[in-house]
Amino acid sequence: MNGIEWLKPAIVAGSILYALIGVVIFWLCFVIIDWITPYKLWEEIVEKKNLALAIVVAAMCLSIGLIVSAAIHG
Repeated sequence: MNGIEWLKPAIVAGSILYALIGVVIFWLCFVIIDWITPYKLWEEIVEKKNLALAIVVAAMCLSIGLIVSAAIHG
């Protein structure tokens, strides 16, 4: 019975809830950082093909993701 304990509805619902909370927090952090920078990040990366900025934003995304996951995990 211990092998399928993680399939209980309460555990699955909690995992989905924490995942949604994490995605929302991550998205809000990205929007705030985009707002405080002097240019639009998405426009610079997608339209102007700014590779250096894309690498910095990727590092920022990884770090925000790690912080959010550590905060949720405890």
